Amino acid sequence: MSKDNHKSAATEGDDKKGFKDRYNKEMRKLQIELAHLQAWVKKSGARVVILFEGRDAAGKGGMIKRITERVSPRVFRVIALPAPSDREKSQIFMQRYIGYLPAAGEIVIFDRSWYNRAGVDRVMGFCSEKKARRFLELAPRFEAAIVESGIILLKYFLTVSEEEQDRRFRRRIDDPLRQWKLSPMDITSYQRWWDYTRAYDEMLKMTDSQHAPWWIVPSDDKERARINCISHILKSIPYERVKFDEPDLGKRQKRPGDYIDPEMTLNVVPRIL
Repeated sequence: MSKDNHKSAATEGDDKKGFKDRYNKEMRKLQIELAHLQAWVKKSGARVVILFEGRDAAGKGGMIKRITERVSPRVFRVIALPAPSDREKSQIFMQRYIGYLPAAGEIVIFDRSWYNRAGVDRVMGFCSEKKARRFLELAPRFEAAIVESGIILLKYFLTVSEEEQDRRFRRRIDDPLRQWKLSPMDITSYQRWWDYTRAYDEMLKMTDSQHAPWWIVPSDDKERARINCISHILKSIPYERVKFDEPDLGKRQKRPGDYIDPEMTLNVVPRIL
């Protein structure tokens, strides 16, 4: 084994640690900027929709977690709708999504969206082929109306290779902390990779528009995908930093002489550590 062509295990470990340190440092910078974006959205009354679609196990959940973990859920609202109820099935298809669009000062993140109609609904036969094709024709017009109303709309599609999806699914099977992520629908998407490939290819082609383009996020490397995508989100929204008015905390009132600590009279959780 040549020293020139192969790194030692120690060197590879150092490289991995070095990348993780750079990743954490860059992520902190981006999350600070997301906080500035939040302040601007609240002050300006802006309305933003960020839509995430993609392959199962492509990392949508992790991406959304990194975006939202250091900001307010009252501003960054995550929408992950369950299967439609019988009542919702009887409505116009887009109707159930309209009520979740943002009001002034809100950013709505769709963890999957109306594009279910072009993906899982179409492949699994939950809608007719005629309805799926009609959706593909109408979606750009629906999104044009959203954008014309003043909402900033960003659409991201996370991709993952067959090999990497296989690795992630098997990791979910083996890890009790990830098993909840593996649904029967995931198994079907794994087995019907090429049916989903054809459906997604046509979806992206027919619904990519000048007013609401798709942005593809290669996600075999989750950390790089997060950095790249969050950076793009920040560059795509014309926000400005809002000056933080530092409050004066003043003085805390003195403890009343007749105050009794509840810990003296109520149950306290036993200490484990």
